[in-house]
Amino acid sequence: MTDPSKPEIQDEPPQLKFLRRLVTTLTVVMIGGLVLVVSLLVIRLSADGPSVPAEITLPEGTVAQAVTFGTGWVAVVTTDNRILILDPETSALRQEIEIK
Repeated sequence: MTDPSKPEIQDEPPQLKFLRRLVTTLTVVMIGGLVLVVSLLVIRLSADGPSVPAEITLPEGTVAQAVTFGTGWVAVVTTDNRILILDPETSALRQEIEIK
């Protein structure tokens, strides 16, 4: 007779062992991926971008449509289809490109 206080341990079928290992592996990979994404977001968002001037003085009659900041320059796209490359410190016009 068997002792009821000691339950009988049955072996798992091979498919169930494979499934258990697969689920565990996928869980570890998902946790690792989540940690990687969060750490990359923290690194990218905490990095300093280019220095942005407090204000930019545009030539008379110019209306800005878009602005791009680079290292040592500021590009302003105007509503009259020009790109103005300005010095970020002095707002002096370095180059003007007409868009056709």
